[in-house]
Amino acid sequence: MPVAGPKRFQAAPITADALPAIEAVILSHDHYDHLDRATILALEPKVGRFVAPLGVGERLVAWGIPAAKVQQLDWWQETRIDQLQIVATPAKHFSGRSLTDRDRTLWASWVLIAPELKVFFGGDSGYFDGFTKIGERFGPFDLTMIEAGAYDRDWPSIHMTPEESVQAHLDLHGRRLMPIHNGTFDLALHSWTEPFERVISHAKVTNAAVLTPRFGERVDIRAPAESTSWWR
Repeated sequence: MPVAGPKRFQAAPITADALPAIEAVILSHDHYDHLDRATILALEPKVGRFVAPLGVGERLVAWGIPAAKVQQLDWWQETRIDQLQIVATPAKHFSGRSLTDRDRTLWASWVLIAPELKVFFGGDSGYFDGFTKIGERFGPFDLTMIEAGAYDRDWPSIHMTPEESVQAHLDLHGRRLMPIHNGTFDLALHSWTEPFERVISHAKVTNAAVLTPRFGERVDIRAPAESTSWWR
């Protein structure tokens, strides 16, 4: 992260050195809070493949990641790792790491399909009809991981409010929603706990099931533990 970058609400729950071998790292886009050069380089010896949107993979190669480990996908393209199908899907956002490279690389959400399990990872996105299209094509999902933080009334096209996050989950035909992107970096004026409260409140109205694990807590997608309001 650059010195002038966003500060963290929470420390990382584990170091790169403590992680086991990793079959694949899936990247949503190249913003600093989603793509950290030092972390990527620390992970590289453990990672079999980096899967990224178009253009983002070229950044990795420029940083020294072997090209043979990098795979880039356009929206609706897919790849496989053994029995896991990985599909790059649309998102409503933007990209860039400086004032001169805006939108030169692609951003994406991701669909992960295992033999008996489907997961949606939303990356960063404003609310749009793409969620409905993805849900119609690939849903229902056992788990949706959807951003529910860093929102502001001036940024409706690039980040969702918590209520929109719940609606996106419903559009995707998700069974359980895990709100993400709200408790790591200080990127907006709201507190890091506000998204949790608003997601839970709207989920009650819409009858959506929500998972709120602690930072670093392991989640069994097939049989998740009951969530608690641990941040209160």
